[in-house]
Amino acid sequence: MIPSQSFNNISFFQPPAFLMIGIPGLEAIHGWISIPFSSMYTVALAGNCLILLAVRRTSSLHQPMYYFLSMLALTDMGLTLATMPTTLAVLWFDHRLISFNACLVQMFFLHYFSVVESSVLLAMSFDRFVAISNPLRYASVLTNNVIIRIGVGIVARATLSLFPVPFLLKRLNFCPNKTILSHSFCFHPDVMRRACADITINILYGLYVVVSTAGIDSLLIVLSYTFILCTVLGLASPRERIRALNTCVSHILAVLVFFIPVIGVSMIHRFGRHLPPIVHTLVAYVYLGVPPVLNPVIYSVKSKPIREAMLWVLRRKKDV
Repeated sequence: MIPSQSFNNISFFQPPAFLMIGIPGLEAIHGWISIPFSSMYTVALAGNCLILLAVRRTSSLHQPMYYFLSMLALTDMGLTLATMPTTLAVLWFDHRLISFNACLVQMFFLHYFSVVESSVLLAMSFDRFVAISNPLRYASVLTNNVIIRIGVGIVARATLSLFPVPFLLKRLNFCPNKTILSHSFCFHPDVMRRACADITINILYGLYVVVSTAGIDSLLIVLSYTFILCTVLGLASPRERIRALNTCVSHILAVLVFFIPVIGVSMIHRFGRHLPPIVHTLVAYVYLGVPPVLNPVIYSVKSKPIREAMLWVLRRKKDV
């Protein structure tokens, strides 16, 4: 720690490292808290890996809907791996230091995979719209080439949106006495508030990224489901209506599991500064940890083809 009397002699300061925390106020039982966190990460990685294997090894799942599901599973694995090393290091070994540059790298990938997940969910809603509104042209509209272009577009969008963020942080002068983060990972709103400089540009650009990605995506998803609902209500048979809506249930649940925590995190970081630190921490863990865990569960329960393919992969592994 640099003495307070020397602050005035520092024209520009970037901390060599930040100090992360686990669950505020519960440091004494971090060992016990690590058990559910370890279980959560294991379920997330195993479940999403199983989905990828099931889609790859089952020829009947080589369809646009399941290709997009594979993108979602891959994104969830990336989101899990972005936070798992530092979170478990804090909870298991009380290893709380993370270097400044490593922090920026983790922060980039954490938000990168969040933007990718939002985009994939939008692509999946487009898939459902085409499948229900124009089923005869479904295969001709969503060809393999189109799906590859959508995937490349998603990656390019996330990269271009988030590429400036680390550089906007590196230009800031940080406070030598404000190096303690509020989480066991590097979160953009948390890191930028450790600065002693004007962060207006960082706040505005962060808001732009949220609005131009998750904000627009959520509106387009709502719009696509409005069109889907209009199409379904136009079907003559109630049985056909229920059958069409059932194909959307898994995706609707995945959208809710992702966007509700996103809204919660955004609201708390902007309007909930008076709340106890543990509330900020728990909401952030829900935002980053729950979707990768629940998405494989949702799709294995609600989608019979996925469930059967996953069971087939497991039986085959057991036989080997």
